[in-house]
Amino acid sequence: MSAYRIFHTPSRRVSFRVHLRAAAVLLGLLGAAAAVGLLALGTGSAIPVGDVVRTLAGRGDAMSEMVVYELRAPRVLLALLVGAALGVGGAVVQSLSRNPLGSPDIIGVNAGAAVGAVLMLLVVGTVTPLAVTAGALACGLGSGLLVYALSFKRGVQGTRLVLVGIGVTAMLHSVIAYLLTRADLYESQGAKVWLVGSLAGSGWAQVWPMAAVLSVLLPAALALSRSLSTMEMGDETASALGLPVERLRLALLLVAVLLSGVAVSVAGPIVFVALAAPQLSRRLTGAPGAGVATAAATGALLLAAADLAAQRLPTPGQLPVGVLTGGLGGLYLAWLLHREWRAGRS
Repeated sequence: MSAYRIFHTPSRRVSFRVHLRAAAVLLGLLGAAAAVGLLALGTGSAIPVGDVVRTLAGRGDAMSEMVVYELRAPRVLLALLVGAALGVGGAVVQSLSRNPLGSPDIIGVNAGAAVGAVLMLLVVGTVTPLAVTAGALACGLGSGLLVYALSFKRGVQGTRLVLVGIGVTAMLHSVIAYLLTRADLYESQGAKVWLVGSLAGSGWAQVWPMAAVLSVLLPAALALSRSLSTMEMGDETASALGLPVERLRLALLLVAVLLSGVAVSVAGPIVFVALAAPQLSRRLTGAPGAGVATAAATGALLLAAADLAAQRLPTPGQLPVGVLTGGLGGLYLAWLLHREWRAGRS
């Protein structure tokens, strides 16, 4: 039995092929993310899940509406949106580099966005969301283009992209350390908390820009990713089939950088999600290609679940979600390197 099914529009002028297992996994991931979001809406308050459901259905009292819509919903929605953006960015970069380590937080994009945000917070002295987002996007885009330029030699190879990105990341982290040592103690502590990666204190002012960016860039990533399967076969093969390889690579990298930059600007440089979400989604679907849609759903589920767990862990004070994802990411990276080492020996 074929893993694909062909669907036609009523006029039969347009047809499209659907991977049945991938579609089923996508629906399951979306349902799981919605369930986690529903649980998170009742976390940290005296409102049980049943009252949350009644409130969402329009039958809640004034107190429940205030807690759900003003206090809890922005954080939950931001976790889902940021996770989706990181998952898409990771899927695109890993497919372009043909390397499981090729994610925005490894190749310097997130570090560049963090430098831009820290510059706005510590040097310029502004904390408006729009200014921080602009600084993060500018520096994230600059670091992504720098990595691309330094990696370019008759095309961009995945291994060179990752190695150059690791070097650029190290330099950018040294810039962040310098800015922190030169800043006022109070401002430095605030920036350090942001650099860990946290969704605490999220409001609608962060949700709407993130939603607007994702609504534009996710369809762009889906449209451009149709060429990624061909590009994964190598530049020569893709060029022989008529694809403008370098223009497509640059456009895809731009989409990934913008998604990661906006995600970092609103939630800090949260690690692990962009690295793990695309690989987990590929293992779940068993489908070839980048799997942008399933990577987005996996990233949303991962970050929402991690934030829910961080809120419920018995720690003094609320644990920033970046601490939890960083610990999980370190274990996952060690497992991934061990797996690659064993594959190289066999």
